[in-house]
Amino acid sequence: MNRLQGHIEHLEVSGDLTLVTVFLQEGIRMHAIVIDTPKSAAYLTLKRKVALLFKETEVVIGNLIEPHISIQNKIEGTVESIEQGKLLSCLSIRTAVGEIRSTISKAAVLSLKLEIGTKVLAMVKLNEVMLSPL
Repeated sequence: MNRLQGHIEHLEVSGDLTLVTVFLQEGIRMHAIVIDTPKSAAYLTLKRKVALLFKETEVVIGNLIEPHISIQNKIEGTVESIEQGKLLSCLSIRTAVGEIRSTISKAAVLSLKLEIGTKVLAMVKLNEVMLSPL
């Protein structure tokens, strides 16, 4: 499980859903959609420190050419290690906000020509990010 820390910067509520923007560091923000509102979850307050949690299998890896896709959570990093199995590979990506791990197919590693030192973009859909108050 990946775990990053930041603070809540913006909340946008619609019905029982809240789109949460979390500031990690200058230029790096992540978004999460939660089935709660500030009225039903006290931790949903501006400047509140939170942890962002997301599974290794939910991290999409791409090259640094800006992909035109709907994923908002994009963090640049460098491949630090590759544990290659017969079908799947586990990548460790060094980013400005900490390590992000990703499990992708061995075929994807080969197709993207990933190796240690390759610059990549780690991406996570906002509905795959969980928040935990600190």
